[in-house]
Amino acid sequence: MATFLYRLGRLAFRRRHVVALIWVALLALAGAGAVSAPAAGNASFSIPGTEAQRAFDLLEQRFPAANADGATARVVFKAPDGEKMTDAGHKATVDKTVKELSGGPEVAAVTDPYTTGAVSRDGTIAYASVNYKVSGIELEDSSRTALKKAAQHARETGLTVEIGGDALFTTPETGTAEIVGIAIAAVVLVITLGSLIAAGLPLLTAIIGVGIGVATITVLAKPLDLGSTTSILATMIGLAVGIDYALFIVSRYRAELAEGREREEAAGRAVGTAGSAVVFAGLTVVIALVGLSVVNIPMLTKMGVAAAGTVAIAVLIALTMIPALLGYAGRAIKPAGERNGLLGRGRDGKKDEAKDAAEGEEKNGTKPGRPNMGTRWASFVVRRPVVVLLIGAVGLGAAAIPSSSLELGLPDDGSQPTSTTQRRAYDLLSQGFGPGVNGPLMVVVDAKDSDDPKASFAKVTDEIKDLKGIVAVTPAQPNETGDTAIVTVVPRSKPSSTATEDLVHAIRGAGADIEDTTDAKVLVTGATAMNIDVSQKLNDALLPYLALVVGLAFLLLIVVFRSVLVPLKAALGFLLSVLAALGAVVAVFQWGWMADLMGVEETGPVMSMMPIFMVGVVFGLAMDYEVFLVTRMREAYVHGEKPGQAVVTGFRHGARVVTAAAIIMIAVFSGFIGSSESMVRMIGFGLAVAVFFDAFIVRMAIVPAVLALLGHKAWWLPKWLDRVLPNVDVEGEGLRTGQDAPAEDRALVRA
Repeated sequence: MATFLYRLGRLAFRRRHVVALIWVALLALAGAGAVSAPAAGNASFSIPGTEAQRAFDLLEQRFPAANADGATARVVFKAPDGEKMTDAGHKATVDKTVKELSGGPEVAAVTDPYTTGAVSRDGTIAYASVNYKVSGIELEDSSRTALKKAAQHARETGLTVEIGGDALFTTPETGTAEIVGIAIAAVVLVITLGSLIAAGLPLLTAIIGVGIGVATITVLAKPLDLGSTTSILATMIGLAVGIDYALFIVSRYRAELAEGREREEAAGRAVGTAGSAVVFAGLTVVIALVGLSVVNIPMLTKMGVAAAGTVAIAVLIALTMIPALLGYAGRAIKPAGERNGLLGRGRDGKKDEAKDAAEGEEKNGTKPGRPNMGTRWASFVVRRPVVVLLIGAVGLGAAAIPSSSLELGLPDDGSQPTSTTQRRAYDLLSQGFGPGVNGPLMVVVDAKDSDDPKASFAKVTDEIKDLKGIVAVTPAQPNETGDTAIVTVVPRSKPSSTATEDLVHAIRGAGADIEDTTDAKVLVTGATAMNIDVSQKLNDALLPYLALVVGLAFLLLIVVFRSVLVPLKAALGFLLSVLAALGAVVAVFQWGWMADLMGVEETGPVMSMMPIFMVGVVFGLAMDYEVFLVTRMREAYVHGEKPGQAVVTGFRHGARVVTAAAIIMIAVFSGFIGSSESMVRMIGFGLAVAVFFDAFIVRMAIVPAVLALLGHKAWWLPKWLDRVLPNVDVEGEGLRTGQDAPAEDRALVRA
């Protein structure tokens, strides 16, 4: 592989005009397609295999006009102090608001609080329910605008009016966090690569790659039902890996220049060596993202595949466009260690080339001199591996302790900031009717096979009333044919509580007994039950997902490193860092540690998608760092260095780049902590902490300590397996010997 990529890098360097034109044309073509593509809207949402989804499907068949999976809104009214909602003036305002809400094209039904009994006992709070024909994800912005206008008109009469429910769902906006991340990335890249031009290459190629990927997603959104949310993950991951991969190759290019190679040869060798690491690192990310299909949630699967496609584009751009741009940059890209600008130049503005090369070699670690920080740190670890390993493992173990108390759930309006109308509506409903009214359960009774459907409906209602933790149970509402009915249950506890989850399980348990005696099937659904089922589905899929992703990556890394213990160590270290990161998330968002600092107003269960999302994203990034850092160690070992010295050599060349890449990722993810959305804030914090733990504790401390302790055994591979595995030559041994290099370059290679 190294030889093929070496030739590809040289070809791209020589034919840079063609390569650049191809990528620009692809960007223009994808952009033109995105502009002319029909609006994607929002993707349909379904959770196959869950009871809540089966109930929704049944309701669509038996209650076609009910729009069971349609969005809902609760318009909550509160009378001024000393007044009641039953006063004539306030009642007239509510009636006018109900009439105004009924006029929307997507509105299915609006309830009158005075006819449905939705007025609190003290008469101060009332609410009207609005049911829509489409889900909250699919609802048009015009319907949301009409909803907000109706509430505002009611406020103008002196009432307090707030809106809750999923009708106000909006796609999380992106842009600010990415801009902050790119700005910080630019600063880090300038410091790492030593010039604005060198720093600009990773940013430029990452933006082009994300542009092509997101534009392609936009083109395919309508036919593949991708939805407008699909591009968020693709943008986040595309920027992350796009910058990382380009940074790896540009850094290796500068190192090759420092060794005295011509620029075309340096570009070819950079792509042949660092590019090989990029290919395999990209494959691990693709495996992690495509592996999300294990969860069997269509929307999550599509997001993973789309993001994986963006990663594949980032790899191709790094292998072709980076060497092409290096050709355009020419002498503007300096060898590693060489200072830029006029600093250190003579009167004529020219620097002594011999002195310049000597300084570059010294700073790059190829000649005796003051070792860089990576070299000094690795040397310390090699001398004290047991101490470093114990401190790192114990520290991560301590951070992982809170993860044993992990509780999963999906956020509701109660987790919103108090500044939002959704949260204020939630609090008003809890004040007037109890917290359970914010998450009523919908019990669907399928009595089609029952001899006496009416008796079955009555039995279900009676059985449910006897359960604990229930405030109210409405009478069964049968459909036109009388074979199916809906029973609404209002829990005593809030939707995200474990008590509500226990109640759902209790109703389902009672339904199983009822089915045995009446042949009527009882299914529990509604937003609260759907959230519970999604959390359970994600929780059940976590171990199979881990096994698939880690297993496939383990096999891939065996091929890369030609070792059994190095991939095993990489996987175990990753698991330790993820557990530690989950522990930090639990401590902050579930226990409330440093809640004020992180802007957490309401503690509660950790978002159910968080663990599997963190595993997928962080695993890909962690393997990036592992492949790039350890490949340099493997390269040094293959070239004859002792195991301990190979570790030091790997850090001398790779620690600075991996550190820069990790800081960039931490900055990008930390930008999301300031979001008003609790879910986005939790994801940003979790990913930033996970990257910090994995890059700086696992890869920078535990990995070199373990390799130093293992010595030659770290690179052990059974002979039979060595014969079976393909030799991909990631470390570029073929280039070093010159056996596979072009004839005109062999003399230089051997020299």
